[in-house]
Amino acid sequence: MIPSIKQLRYICAVAEHRHFSKAAESCFVTQSTLSAAIQELESQLGVVIFERSKKNVLITPLGDRLLDQARLILGDVEDFVSLAKIHNEALAGEIRLGVIPTIGPFLLPHLLKDLRKNYTKLKLYLKEDLSSQLYQQLRQGQLDLVILALPYALPEMETISLFKDEFLLCLSPGHQLEKSKQIKQAQLKGESLLLLEEGHCLRDHALEACKLEKAESDLIYQGTSLHTLVQMVANGLGVTLLPAMSVDADVLGDTQLQLRHFSGENVSREIGMAWRKSDPRREEYLLLADFIKQNSSAAKSIVK
Repeated sequence: MIPSIKQLRYICAVAEHRHFSKAAESCFVTQSTLSAAIQELESQLGVVIFERSKKNVLITPLGDRLLDQARLILGDVEDFVSLAKIHNEALAGEIRLGVIPTIGPFLLPHLLKDLRKNYTKLKLYLKEDLSSQLYQQLRQGQLDLVILALPYALPEMETISLFKDEFLLCLSPGHQLEKSKQIKQAQLKGESLLLLEEGHCLRDHALEACKLEKAESDLIYQGTSLHTLVQMVANGLGVTLLPAMSVDADVLGDTQLQLRHFSGENVSREIGMAWRKSDPRREEYLLLADFIKQNSSAAKSIVK
């Protein structure tokens, strides 16, 4: 028995959502249709992929291995379709782009406007999510490209660096560090450092860039977005690290908060793009990467 592409999509959707009803909704089918197809697959293969209960959907150890293979197969299927659609005109047709929340709102608005002017036949579909989710969707062919912060483990993917994004220290007026024109990483030791909650890679990149260990500062993981962190700083709860691209996009608003550059080198994160190595549209993606480098205000405002 050979599984159908639909069945593979269904099991990947359940694994992603951990909920049969939400998975069915994402696949545009009824829950009964999705459940029946998965049960048929498990029965014909003689395996159990999911442990089902009224409250939870758990993946069995064998199910984990099967899902890993299913994602690879779905990615190959999408590459097969892409190969059939290739034509001579560059950056035309559909591209499904994933981007993380600490990049998308600050990089894309002006960039997309310029992109539409230069490539009128390009249809760009956007998905914002955390790095881990974007990687899984890229693997199984739900996305063609992702833009995220590097380094990040991306097996089976090709990556390209777009630009460096400097970290700036954001603090409230009157803070003891306000007198320093430039900040040294060591000055953050003992400070109440506000960072994004678990799952956001910006937190780890910021700590690594500032050469800080978790025990060296009073880390507060409460922010759900950079805008939330700004408001927390404005209310005197601590200091935070902001990517330069967010500052350029006016994340501070009218808060009157202070910004300071770091005196050390490489207090930044690397913004990059990734796609499946098997995807035949590599040259188009490289062209898009060059366009971002040349037209992005974030890339042009790199502090050298």
